[in-house]
Amino acid sequence: MTIATRERYAAMLDAALRGGYAYPAINVTSTQTLNAALQGFAEADSDGIIQVSVGGAAYLSGKALSDRAAGSLAFAEFAREVASHYTGVTVALHTDHCAPQYLDDWVLPLLHREIDQRRHGQEPAFQSHMWDGSSVPLSRNLTTARHLLDLSDQAGTILEIEIGAVGGEEDGHSADIDERLYSSPADAMKVVERLGLGERGRYMAAFTFGNVHGAYKPGMVKLRPALLGRIQREVDVRVRSGSFPGVDASSLVPGKPFHLVFHGGSGSTAEEIAEAVSYGVVKMNIDTDTQYAFTRAVAGHMFTHYDAVLKIDSEVGDKRFYDPRSWGREAEDAMAKRVVRACEQLGSAGRALR
Repeated sequence: MTIATRERYAAMLDAALRGGYAYPAINVTSTQTLNAALQGFAEADSDGIIQVSVGGAAYLSGKALSDRAAGSLAFAEFAREVASHYTGVTVALHTDHCAPQYLDDWVLPLLHREIDQRRHGQEPAFQSHMWDGSSVPLSRNLTTARHLLDLSDQAGTILEIEIGAVGGEEDGHSADIDERLYSSPADAMKVVERLGLGERGRYMAAFTFGNVHGAYKPGMVKLRPALLGRIQREVDVRVRSGSFPGVDASSLVPGKPFHLVFHGGSGSTAEEIAEAVSYGVVKMNIDTDTQYAFTRAVAGHMFTHYDAVLKIDSEVGDKRFYDPRSWGREAEDAMAKRVVRACEQLGSAGRALR
């Protein structure tokens, strides 16, 4: 297993778009959950994406430090070393959901460091970064995205943007469940006008179609995957008609001008996921489900061996069971299985690029 280069990552995303499948993007918060994600991708024979959120990055640096840039860089170094001992698959490292208030002390410092790394002939620490401008007007969102796209191109990284708002809560950032959850083809046209379609730098777009972060029961959220198909079709027609000077339509996959991202997929039906992928989703974020798989295994261990992990009635317990490595391995295996299932569901299993 290797960490993707710029060229390899681009090849991964292009292969998924043309092949009609997507990569799970697994959020991690520790070396244990990172190891679980790596194990899952290796077992599935799938390339993939591993990412840290704003809260996960701070958590990785430790409670006393709580420095998201430091946590991100430590994570990237650890991932690069451990991944090098696997064989057969490639993973990309990504920072997830950087809202405006986190740019100056998180993604911008990382990008400037990566620009310097590239100047010195090194690979960047991360392969992509997400700018989450969903909380600001679209014009401001795209102005910032254009600046970040320029920096990303210099750094040799790929940018991810969000157009619309994902409902629910993630790392303290929340959004209501309302009509803002649905992007429009008009929004997509504005994206092309400001960012192009690759000629100014590569990016992925998370257009919202009813997505909600976190766990929810079926029926609570109305996903409209067909909206992604409409966006792709209408933009494709406009591009091929010459409406966007400078955009090379010949370099685009017919009917799929955007590399799309699916956020807030927990609780989605298999049919909804498959439909979204058919319209050009190449990356699907997975966090809540893998968090649960990991913690459920820990809870099962503790309940099953409660008299061993606790010193009850003056007894001494059993170190074999309260040793963090015992329940940690069970949790890693459980999370890895959930990663394998995600690869199978999204169609990336068995399709690692050679």
